[in-house]
Amino acid sequence: MTLKPLNLGKEKLDRRHQRNITEQAADAAIDTACRLLRLPTIPAEFPDTATSAANDQITYRGFLAELLMAQCDDRVRRRSQRRIKAAGSPRKKTLRSFDFDTNPNIDPAAIHTLASHEWIKKSQPPCLIGDCGTGKSHILIALGTEAAMKGYHVRYTLATKPVNELVEAADEKHLNKTIARYERVDLHCINKLSYTELDRHRAEPLFQDLTEHEENNSVAIASNESFDGRTKTFTHPHLCAATADRLTFNSTIIETGTDSYQLATTRARTEAEASQGLSDRSCDRAWEACRCHSHGTGKPHQ
Repeated sequence: MTLKPLNLGKEKLDRRHQRNITEQAADAAIDTACRLLRLPTIPAEFPDTATSAANDQITYRGFLAELLMAQCDDRVRRRSQRRIKAAGSPRKKTLRSFDFDTNPNIDPAAIHTLASHEWIKKSQPPCLIGDCGTGKSHILIALGTEAAMKGYHVRYTLATKPVNELVEAADEKHLNKTIARYERVDLHCINKLSYTELDRHRAEPLFQDLTEHEENNSVAIASNESFDGRTKTFTHPHLCAATADRLTFNSTIIETGTDSYQLATTRARTEAEASQGLSDRSCDRAWEACRCHSHGTGKPHQ
């Protein structure tokens, strides 16, 4: 087989001619090249960055570095958004938006320590225990969101969904395949665990899943029932003890208390609105009194 020599001279000549292309043609070439290379941020950032580079007399290397860093930053941001969306959280919750003053039972330092997500690497997940309205779901979703932003694959779900999926998989003889699919997730955030009653038939697949993933994956849970009363959820006593052991081993247990901060917040808002309503009515009466006085009558001006 004879190899034909590459005509590099002609390619270099073509590039030299392209140096004299118009600004419009250059913009079109940049847009086409970025589409082929899948670099969507550069065409959007190029005009402003080029103008700034010319005004600030930035070197060619500096100009190129700014464009590439803008592309990298945007790609990281979009990947983070995709991971957050894939987590399946029902609503947006962040640690910054959580009001720790409304629930003194929750230690802010402990929660912000969890935000570092070292516990995911060490498989030391949090267990949030407390009554309804005490902030368990908010913190669970926020921790999952923070983990997704840091590059972890997260899956948020109510307890009933994985239990039903595992039971169905066991009945159809492909439980191992389903468990292997779960293994691709770094962090499982399971909420409302105590709302699901699990007999032996429903608890065994869940226990198998937790057992196979305890060293490679983390499971963060939120429950309104302490582990002392977990027999209401896991009706089989041995499976109850074994599952509680899997969930709590090396975990950080955070008790959120019994006082609903959601109810307290609603009451405070209602009282504030009522107070504002009284204030508005007082202002209306004062305004009417001023109008009556200005017209020299004891009645409102018609």
